[in-house]
Amino acid sequence: MPESWKTRLLRWKFNFYPAYRRSGARVTYIDASLLEVRIRLPLNRATRNLNGTIYGGSIYAAVDPLHAIMLVTRLGSGYQVWTKEARVQFKRQGRTELTATAALREEELHAVRAEIDAAGKAERTYPIDLRDREGHVCASCEILVHFRKREGEETRVL
Repeated sequence: MPESWKTRLLRWKFNFYPAYRRSGARVTYIDASLLEVRIRLPLNRATRNLNGTIYGGSIYAAVDPLHAIMLVTRLGSGYQVWTKEARVQFKRQGRTELTATAALREEELHAVRAEIDAAGKAERTYPIDLRDREGHVCASCEILVHFRKREGEETRVL
């Protein structure tokens, strides 16, 4: 699905937000339904470590906010969503630009809403792999996202 003008604006905001910009990563695509976000993490002076490969902190920072932003935007303002925990498993050194795709399914959004309505909160783990130009997985990340309904606010889906 192509980007909409709203997701292009969101992509622009993502890339110019100082904390994300300093990670070295760039959001390259956000699908109009906000169910897919693609990123690129180049190997350059800002992301290179002493070994000449991509710094692990840049890898983590590149994927940290993706699922939380996608989910809070899709669920609406009546929910609190944040990254509670992350696990990064380094598989091989990143010697070229890395890319990753964060993806969700519509069914996942319905399941999260149902769990929050039943229990008042929810936690879900979302995997994301960063791949080099040859398609090899350089890092596998698992992002634990915490959800909760905001107190005293009406849920408004964006």
